[in-house]
Amino acid sequence: MDLWMKIGMAVLLGALLLFLLPRVKPMMQASRKGSREEWLGLGLILLLVAGFVAFLMSTV
Repeated sequence: MDLWMKIGMAVLLGALLLFLLPRVKPMMQASRKGSREEWLGLGLILLLVAGFVAFLMSTV
């Protein structure tokens, strides 16, 4: 990749972070908190996905 392309992408990434980070704190404060059951359900889904990916990797 050309040097100027890398510099341009770094500038765009920095601008993205500059504009989005100040908006994250109010959104986090306004969001609702998940219950224990919701977090356990999410953990179970992630565990199943990780297990499936591990299974797929072991079959190759």
